[in-house]
Amino acid sequence: MPEEVLFKFEQEMDRSDIAASLRTVADSLEAGEPISLEAGGDSVTVSPPPRPTFEIKAERETSSSGGDAERSIEFELEWDEGDDGDGSGDTGLTIE
Repeated sequence: MPEEVLFKFEQEMDRSDIAASLRTVADSLEAGEPISLEAGGDSVTVSPPPRPTFEIKAERETSSSGGDAERSIEFELEWDEGDDGDGSGDTGLTIE
């Protein structure tokens, strides 16, 4: 299925600013409110259902030229458009 990027933002930031952004998203999720993203004149508002799929991925990408490896943590919420997300299940996830 083709992917359409609705919004993209990438920039070096202080950890405290990143944490504040993640807190804002977490607060909106917990309250069941839409999440609005805006940067550089681009914006999008999304409304995740009550139970979207949550994916966390930690990666290490190595350079073929022998340079330093790059590490990343990706957080993703995913749902089908029109899905109310009322499925159930145990997460089993621990974040420390």
